[in-house]
Amino acid sequence: MVQLLRKIAFPFSLVYALVVHVRNFLYNIGVFASKSYRTPTICVGNLSVGGTGKTPMIEYLIRVLEGHKVAVLSRGYKRTSKGFLLADSNSSVLDLGDEPFQIHQKFPKVSVAVDADRRNGMAQLESRVEPQVVLLDDAFQHRRVKPKYSILLSAHDNLFVDDWYLPTGNLRDGKREYKRADMIIVTKCPEVLSKDERRAISRKLRPLPHQNVLFSSLTYDDQVKQKSGDGLALDALKGKRLALVTGIASPGPLVKYLTTKGLFFEHFEFGDHHHFTNDEINTFKDFELILTTEKDYVRLEGRVENLYYLEVAHSFDSEDRALLEKAVKGLL
Repeated sequence: MVQLLRKIAFPFSLVYALVVHVRNFLYNIGVFASKSYRTPTICVGNLSVGGTGKTPMIEYLIRVLEGHKVAVLSRGYKRTSKGFLLADSNSSVLDLGDEPFQIHQKFPKVSVAVDADRRNGMAQLESRVEPQVVLLDDAFQHRRVKPKYSILLSAHDNLFVDDWYLPTGNLRDGKREYKRADMIIVTKCPEVLSKDERRAISRKLRPLPHQNVLFSSLTYDDQVKQKSGDGLALDALKGKRLALVTGIASPGPLVKYLTTKGLFFEHFEFGDHHHFTNDEINTFKDFELILTTEKDYVRLEGRVENLYYLEVAHSFDSEDRALLEKAVKGLL
């Protein structure tokens, strides 16, 4: 039914595509201005709506930049607060949004800020925090701030060159905008990807001479955790009455991973950044154990007993990892 509605909406996608192209054209000719900042900025984003692994990539870069004064600036999608907000010990998931709150809890030494106005956010961070580098989360399409370095993510199973514009497809920005990226990372790749397959994908993406194309796969932890520090090996979940609760854009890789581990579960699937109602929670709260993503955990914590999350991270081969780390550290 959803696919049928998307096809019916094709004329609207043409209008959307036109608006996107006109907007980018006005930036390209200088009618709309992009502002640079003295602080090195690294943009992590995509051309589509969700599902490419932006938050795990921000976490990866934070680890690469360990030892430096790092700040993260995000919009704070679906937060209840307004304007600029710098996370502190009193901040909640409602104040920051799920992904910034997750990063704030996980990396307490990192300054995490949210602001829909990225220019104001940058100005506030430079005056109040004075970071050595700012990671711009999900900011590729926000052209009012010109990053020093841009990393474009595209999922292996839905490359931007194969996608179409909203609402028929998932593209929210023009396909040609990939040219603004300094690096393209194909995410969610199979663990084994041959050199021939990599070359074929690279040819399809048509990178410019200055653009490196890297490949990453998702690596899941071998145990589920709670914020208290308690953990359980995945094997310990076998035979339990298990619920999987997801409110992310693409739960497929997680479902596949858990299935390959021999786990049987009932999957309760919700939309990305979903705010769970009490009625919804009542549908799965009585399971013996409830497993969710780290992003969903921060929205469910304290509302559900026996709640655990599974960490996920990007994994690169040694050559691609070296290229990424060299590029990022070279900005400082």
